[in-house]
Amino acid sequence: MLMKCGRIKKLYIRILVVIFFAIWLIFYLKFFKLKLPTEIEEKVSRLAAKYEGTLEEYESKIIPGLGDDGEPAFLEGEDQAKGDESLKTFALNTVLSDRMPLNRKLRDPRNPRCKEFSYNPKLKASVIIIFYNELLSVVLRTIWSVILQTPNHLLQEIILVDDCSTTEPLKGLLDYYILTRLKNYNIRLVRLSSRMGLIRARLQGARVATGDVLVFLDSHCEATTQWLEPLLARIEEDKTAVLVPIIDVIEANTFAYSTNGETNFQVGGFSWSGHFTWIDIQKEEDKESMGPVRSPTMAGGLFAIDRNFFWDIGSYDEQMDGWGGENLEMSFRIWQCGGKLETVPCSRVGHVFRDFHPYSFPDNKDTHGINTARLVDVWMDDYKRFFYMFEPLLENNPVIGDLTHRKQLRQKLRCKSFKWYLDNIYPEKFILDENVFAYGQARNRKEYCLDDLQLGEGKMGPLGLYVCHPNLAMSQYFSISSKGELRKENFCAEVHNERTVQLTECHGHKKNQYWRYFTNGTIYHPSTNKCLTTFEVEPGKGLLVEKCKKSRYQLWEFTYVNHTAILDKKLSSNEINEYLK
Repeated sequence: MLMKCGRIKKLYIRILVVIFFAIWLIFYLKFFKLKLPTEIEEKVSRLAAKYEGTLEEYESKIIPGLGDDGEPAFLEGEDQAKGDESLKTFALNTVLSDRMPLNRKLRDPRNPRCKEFSYNPKLKASVIIIFYNELLSVVLRTIWSVILQTPNHLLQEIILVDDCSTTEPLKGLLDYYILTRLKNYNIRLVRLSSRMGLIRARLQGARVATGDVLVFLDSHCEATTQWLEPLLARIEEDKTAVLVPIIDVIEANTFAYSTNGETNFQVGGFSWSGHFTWIDIQKEEDKESMGPVRSPTMAGGLFAIDRNFFWDIGSYDEQMDGWGGENLEMSFRIWQCGGKLETVPCSRVGHVFRDFHPYSFPDNKDTHGINTARLVDVWMDDYKRFFYMFEPLLENNPVIGDLTHRKQLRQKLRCKSFKWYLDNIYPEKFILDENVFAYGQARNRKEYCLDDLQLGEGKMGPLGLYVCHPNLAMSQYFSISSKGELRKENFCAEVHNERTVQLTECHGHKKNQYWRYFTNGTIYHPSTNKCLTTFEVEPGKGLLVEKCKKSRYQLWEFTYVNHTAILDKKLSSNEINEYLK
């Protein structure tokens, strides 16, 4: 009897639980679930009074078909004048952007062979876009391109992170646009209460992301046909692969979508000054490949990474400020800590390249220099010596902050040395004081030195003469390479018109960039049968070559000389005497 009563009691309890749950569900659906759309509608109604008219006026001025297929677009009359003027302030034709459809059609820029690939990834992507005082139409065009060029089942969400913008259109008007024109898409808008800079803003976006893969895009991009599928497919194969698309150029003045052709593209390198550079594809067999191609570094604005791997490998250095340096830090860390960095030729995204930054960085600090000092101290081992020749004031400077956690991360992940990276990932990188015949200052008559005359990075100009600095500075740092190049990092001395000497991009094929350095101190140019001279050259001017002779104007003394190598390479005494007649 007692057992029977107990069972009845339990039955009553179960019935009561079911009834309670049913009542709660009805209550929830009636007062919460049904209330949510009403709240959104109320918000839309409130914003509509302020923004609908503005938005309709903006949309009425859009010129259908303008810029379609990525063709250069042009305005006329007053709009043309205003657009040209905006380039001076915003480094972007803002009027043209506002007149161009937000969903403009772009031609498929891929190599036709890409169409032979079939992708069926199962992963979903969270696309993270950071913006600060960007032109609204540029941000919206980025969003629309992602929506229109991405299959729904692969797009988990688009996360917009506003890094505390101060321009009005990026506030209420953007909110209203998302609630009305983009209401059918999963777009999350994260607004930061204070400006954090690109790096920390991206971390905020990554923290709320729920997709399998994080895809970071700049706020001035346009995705193209099947841009995402090959990225997701590759990560599905290898979770440690970090991928970048080919980044095509969208011209800031005409919004023309331009490429280097369907087959020509480059991968990422770096300079010892801590800047990203473009380099040729490293392996000959990869130049015709449509599969992922190894890249020593990435530009950093656009890339895809497995979400778990992003956090496992150390995400971003959160103590980096603003912008700059984070791309090389992540590139080195990926390679040295067990990942791989690849360019995917069948994924292409357009990017607006500006001539200058139209906004300031947090606190107006040299965030690029400080951030780069952080990365070289953590990841580059003794090779950081080259960076500090460009930035001597940052060496051991407390402004770079505490590095304890990043160094602990390197230990925890058991990361390889930077020498391993150079030997295995970037073996063609020229190292100024390794495998060379001579390096350092090259002095003539004790007081004058070879000098690049403050030649800008990436520029070409004369190989000059200047008074020797008391300390070795990068402007006077030259090497005689094992290939016989008289060079700096990327530029080699080359004789023009059999007389003047210019610093031009190294090509590695000897010819007019081939020199011999002899034990007697002459720097000889076999192609012209002449020697480097300072005769009749004033400090601050370009050097010359002239017929070799016994002259103090032709004698050069390097700070460091590999005498064995020089002796191995020298001509016979009879040949030297012949040249010095």
